[in-house]
Amino acid sequence: MKNYTITVNGNVYEVTVEEGASTGAAPASRAAAPAPKAAPKAAAPAPAAGAQGSVAVTAPMPGKILGIKAEPGKTVAKGEAIIVLEAMKMENEIVAPADGTIASINVSVGDSVEAGATLATLN
Repeated sequence: MKNYTITVNGNVYEVTVEEGASTGAAPASRAAAPAPKAAPKAAAPAPAAGAQGSVAVTAPMPGKILGIKAEPGKTVAKGEAIIVLEAMKMENEIVAPADGTIASINVSVGDSVEAGATLATLN
């Protein structure tokens, strides 16, 4: 299961999505207290196999890279935008899952990526 925080028209929702479920049922969601406007938490830390950094930042969905907001060596805080991913005609900021330093950026502007692709790594 993956947990996402989604903001729609200023309302914040916590959504849990079960992977591999093909029942056609809509995922359950619950309203949360309004929070400052922030990008959805789109990537979770995971060990990077063969990458320079110890934390992988992955694509939560297939899409196209529109922008890169950080470069290797930059120190980032948890929740800070690293990459802008266009999916379903929406711009999604992919944020740092933890405080750290960008070890590598594995994509370029214009690249198409699949869900789960490693976009960047952090130390």
